[in-house]
Amino acid sequence: MTNNQVIVISGGSSGLGKALAAELNKDHTVVILSNEKQPLEEVAKELGVSAHECDICDPAWCERVIEEIVKEHGKIDVLINNAGIYLHQKIEETDPDAFKKLMDVNVNGTFALTRAAVPYMKKQQSGTILNVVSQAGIHAKVNRSAYNTSKWALTGMTKCLAIELEPDKIRVMGFYPGKIATPLFERAGIKDVSFDNALPVEAAAKAAAFMLSFDYPILIPELGIKHIDNH
Repeated sequence: MTNNQVIVISGGSSGLGKALAAELNKDHTVVILSNEKQPLEEVAKELGVSAHECDICDPAWCERVIEEIVKEHGKIDVLINNAGIYLHQKIEETDPDAFKKLMDVNVNGTFALTRAAVPYMKKQQSGTILNVVSQAGIHAKVNRSAYNTSKWALTGMTKCLAIELEPDKIRVMGFYPGKIATPLFERAGIKDVSFDNALPVEAAAKAAAFMLSFDYPILIPELGIKHIDNH
């Protein structure tokens, strides 16, 4: 990935999104998105990046914001679908409204933001979409029927889009980290979470940035890294 790419990051006001913005802002133009206006503005000022308030669950809002970003910066090179929420409950204890919100943010939000960005990338005949999935999009675990459903949906979306958008020179990758030390669990109301075996958020951001550093477009979705056989 060449320098001075325009990179849009959802959920950019905290956790992995903020760490990604800090890491990628060294060589690129970063735009962070969040529906939390005050933290968004504070992080944008702290990191020296651009920011747009956006509720990714609102498709029309996503379209307006992406249009504004393209008008402001002339293009959109990379979209990182990072925004997400967590739910850890037995299925019979999971409130249907909580499940709907989970799917709205983790799946529908990713879909809406991607749908808004793709026409501009097709026009450019270039672009990268990185979906932050997690190991929950590959493996099963108890009390995760709701959360893992949302993440397996993202895995399916990522794999399909990688094939669908390849003719337009748009690469689509999935990032599948394990547990990361972020406020994700605290926001879900889970207290006393141990991060002893968790990946530091800065390390996760560097790993994602490393993935983006590759320019070639053939995806191995499970790894999120492409491989070209030059022999």
